[in-house]
Amino acid sequence: MTKKRQHRSAEFKFRLALEAAKEQKTLSQLASEYEVHPTQITQWKKQLLDGGSSLFGRQHVREQQAQTAREAELFEQIGRLQMELAWVKKKVDRFG
Repeated sequence: MTKKRQHRSAEFKFRLALEAAKEQKTLSQLASEYEVHPTQITQWKKQLLDGGSSLFGRQHVREQQAQTAREAELFEQIGRLQMELAWVKKKVDRFG
C-alpha cells in the first residue's frame, strides 16, 4: 500500500532546516526523528541558507510595504464594488 503524501507547515520546515543547519545531529538522526527523508531536509536547509539573507535585507521590507499598499487598494476596490452592487440592487427593486 502506498503512503499518503504529507504536507508540512512552513514553520515545521523552518525549524527542521534550522536544526539541520546547527549540525548538532546528523541528517539521518533528524530524518528518523521527524519522519522526513534526508534529501528533503537537505533541500529545506539549502533554501534556508540561500534565502536567509533576504529576511534582513531592505528588499524584504520594500516587498512587505508594496504588499500592504496593494492590499489596501484591493480592499478599497471591494468596498466600492459592494456599494455599487447595493445601489444596483436598490434600483432593480424599484423597477422589478
